[in-house]
Amino acid sequence: MPAAQSRRRWGWAVVVAAVLVIGWTVQHQGGNGSAGAGAGGEAGATAAPSTSAEPSPSTRTPAPGPSASASLDQNDTALFAPQVVTYARKAGIDPQLLMAILYNESYKPHDPSFQRSWQRIKPDAAFGIANMHKAAFDETKQGRDFADRNWNELPDDPGLAIEAAAYFLHDLGKQLPSQLSGGHTRDELMALGYNTGAGNMRAFARGVKPGPQAQTYLDTLHQNWAKAGADIKAAE
Repeated sequence: MPAAQSRRRWGWAVVVAAVLVIGWTVQHQGGNGSAGAGAGGEAGATAAPSTSAEPSPSTRTPAPGPSASASLDQNDTALFAPQVVTYARKAGIDPQLLMAILYNESYKPHDPSFQRSWQRIKPDAAFGIANMHKAAFDETKQGRDFADRNWNELPDDPGLAIEAAAYFLHDLGKQLPSQLSGGHTRDELMALGYNTGAGNMRAFARGVKPGPQAQTYLDTLHQNWAKAGADIKAAE
């Protein structure tokens, strides 16, 4: 494990402990679980995959694979390969790219209770296993079959999080020019866009060199690429 990634995981371990204590305090002091407004996408941002209302019931047919369940280990990324295949193909993107991005985003604990407790501390935090902020989710869902769904459902519904991430990547891909400079593939640029935002992605496509954080995200994607490919192959 790279040193930076190791430090980030240790950092989250400390945060988990702190949030558990704070969450217990909030719960026993009558705090509410409403989400604050977010912007961009942690999905969209190690530099820059995204107010709350009651979740509306979904009328969609669940995709193959794990369903939203309190007993599901949302940090076992490989479990979601069947849903990744389904939604990546539906959105017209490479399933391996989406799977690798889920691995990139797995540094953050995705337990629903943790996410909501953490958001009480950091209102602009991302939600779901793909780490998407509210603004990114609300923009991506327009005109899609999950347009009636709410961002604050993401922690409890991995399928919805994966579908939203797939279409977010699709929309990023549509913004890339036909001619690329700088030596990055379209999938690499879409991953960088997921991490840093569409504007930075287009700059990288013109040949601008990614900064240290963006390059680390890309390096991690490369490390996760083979593992993601194996998961997709097993799920097909």
